[in-house]
Amino acid sequence: MRKLTLISSSLLMLAMNATPAGAAPQVGMNATRGIADNGALIFNEGKGDAAACQGCHGEKALGNDSMGAPRLANIGQIYIIKQLTELAADKRVPEGAGAAMNDFAKALNEQDRRDLAVYLDTLEYQVESSDLKGLAGDGVKIGKPDLGKILVTEGIKGKVPACQDCHGFNGRDPKFPAINQQKYVYLVNQLNHWKDGSRANDPEVEKVGIMRGIAKKLSDDDILNIAAFLSTAPRIAPGAKP
Repeated sequence: MRKLTLISSSLLMLAMNATPAGAAPQVGMNATRGIADNGALIFNEGKGDAAACQGCHGEKALGNDSMGAPRLANIGQIYIIKQLTELAADKRVPEGAGAAMNDFAKALNEQDRRDLAVYLDTLEYQVESSDLKGLAGDGVKIGKPDLGKILVTEGIKGKVPACQDCHGFNGRDPKFPAINQQKYVYLVNQLNHWKDGSRANDPEVEKVGIMRGIAKKLSDDDILNIAAFLSTAPRIAPGAKP
């Protein structure tokens, strides 16, 4: 595999203005034109061969560290549609419990995916931080939130851009998922998958995968620290500094 070079700030700006493959066309934030009631039905009861989402992601879609299941609530409609579309096409093939997602996504049609994404975005924002002490007690290696905060808000000078440059903080550009209050185990797993290339459905700029290029520049401790901060950071007012 060829060596991925560090993505410059100018390329990051291009990425933020690019529409990822599989994303819904945008005519504002409600461009998905989904039906929240149908999305709620799918989330709570499932549809056909697709099991109810709440079984793994929780009744409030806040995620589950013990299963490695991500938070889905309030992370962004465009991102969820893109992931479901690419899971259905096997462009993203998760491991472990997440391996079931490919068949689940295939059981949903395009409108179902839009409806589910709209429903998840209508949920009231709730903070449910990962229990880092509990995870540590179970033998999970935990990073340092204070060091993770530096990486999220400042990056590593000359090496890695700040996470918030694309994702924002307690908010997002529609093309990138909100990652604050995402579950610790999921964050660690995904950053490692980006790093080793086993996940490769990130948007590309000049044929360089954004997340793969960044993750390859992170140490194992960097990944743990980022996840420790993001999974426990309190919510702040939009535009305020964390």
